[in-house]
Amino acid sequence: MVLLGKPSGKIEKYYADVVARQGAMLFSLVDPDKTGDNEGAKMAKISCEAGADAIIVGGSIGAQGSLLDETVKQIKENVNVPVILFPGNISGITSYADATYFMYMLNSRDVYWLSTAQIQGAPVVQRSKIEAIPTAYLVLEPGRAVGWIGNANLVPRDRPDLAYACGLAARYMGAHVLISDSGSGAADPAPVELVAAIAKACNDEVFYSYGGGIKNGDQAAEVIRAGAHGIQIGTAFEGGDVAEKVARVKKAILEEGRKRVK
Repeated sequence: MVLLGKPSGKIEKYYADVVARQGAMLFSLVDPDKTGDNEGAKMAKISCEAGADAIIVGGSIGAQGSLLDETVKQIKENVNVPVILFPGNISGITSYADATYFMYMLNSRDVYWLSTAQIQGAPVVQRSKIEAIPTAYLVLEPGRAVGWIGNANLVPRDRPDLAYACGLAARYMGAHVLISDSGSGAADPAPVELVAAIAKACNDEVFYSYGGGIKNGDQAAEVIRAGAHGIQIGTAFEGGDVAEKVARVKKAILEEGRKRVK
């Protein structure tokens, strides 16, 4: 049985309920800077209909302002699952979403991403009246754009011991969610040993979501088998038959996730 601490908000409770029921979750990531508002909303709608458990909206560079507002508004009109913000900076907040990951980059070398952005962004989140989910963000090799933007001290792919220590630190620092990310467009997912180490550190007390490099159901199943509670996919769902891609990954996630449910 998966136990996720003591969820404090509506969206956190939704996560806990879904994981208790099906063992794992699929998040479809929409980056308005890449898709635009209309295409982003269309992708979210198709993803939801094909089985995505929630829609994540955000990106490392241009997901902000009126583009973000319009994208989230259109998505909310077309889906019946929560819409959660994945902000690249304090400008990545909109009141039209259900919640935001209130994140700090656990392994950034820059104090801005550890506390300054959070101090600047906290009043913005409070005014928006959306749920703030305390979130630790951990960037793994190769890191790609987010690693460069966040000046991350990337966790090496061959050091599960360091990944475990990072996951443990996030748990002890009070994170409700930990997101580890190899970077949008990464060639491959992180090694299963790395994912398993982070999952072990979270100890089913912190919701653990993995993103980066997953392109098919087999890779998704491996990550869930290694212990992640959720998988966040963006780039791999863009273009082509989105519904087929989402359905295939969701099927693989459910097959593994349900093995946990007793």
